[in-house]
Amino acid sequence: MTGADLQAGRWNKEMSIMDQPDGYGINTGECGDTVEIFLGAHAPQDQRIKAAHYRSDGCAATHLCALAVVAQATGCSIDRAWQITPEHIIAALPALPADHHHCAELAVGALYRALTDLKESRKRPWTRLYRTHGRR
Repeated sequence: MTGADLQAGRWNKEMSIMDQPDGYGINTGECGDTVEIFLGAHAPQDQRIKAAHYRSDGCAATHLCALAVVAQATGCSIDRAWQITPEHIIAALPALPADHHHCAELAVGALYRALTDLKESRKRPWTRLYRTHGRR
């Protein structure tokens, strides 16, 4: 994942809200940037993340970190997604300046919140129909 991915429009598909996500997380950093992560796993017995999208109002580094998070989470098992760390995102983005490493923490924090929400929504699947996450 590089700045060229952003310039090429790679983020267009992943940077969008997901209607009725199975998991939703939002995280705002001290810098004021916000990242929202939307997870689609579909069937309750499905242990894979079928789709992951994000939305952010942050700087280019925040967008790049959020894009790296959804790229790593898409298609992996839910257990594996819990193992994604800011260090993994920083390693995947070698050009990320040190003063923007907090953007990786911000994006991964939103992922963890989405995974927690996914776990909770599986306990009460009917609540998925009433979600309004991501509507600003």
